[in-house]
Amino acid sequence: MRLLTLGEEAVSLYKQFVEKPSVIIMDHRMPVKNGIDALKEILNINDHAIVIFASADASVKKEALSLGAHSFKQKPFDIEYLISNIKKALGSSKPITIS
Repeated sequence: MRLLTLGEEAVSLYKQFVEKPSVIIMDHRMPVKNGIDALKEILNINDHAIVIFASADASVKKEALSLGAHSFKQKPFDIEYLISNIKKALGSSKPITIS
């Protein structure tokens, strides 16, 4: 699994995916393109994309949610909290594997 570090790269790869990810976890502070700009572009490509926005910067919460982020998670948070939010976003109680 390859982690994306740049908002620009995240959008570029999202465009290339034949099978889109079920959930996207988007950070705000990234080089080249921040999370808000990447969120806008991804939702412009697919307005049904489920994006969980995560940031230590609470000042972007309102904007992220108003743009269409499914939810906002303020850092730091633990993995169990994130997993429960992913399950909620997917409407599922099935186990989730993180790899």
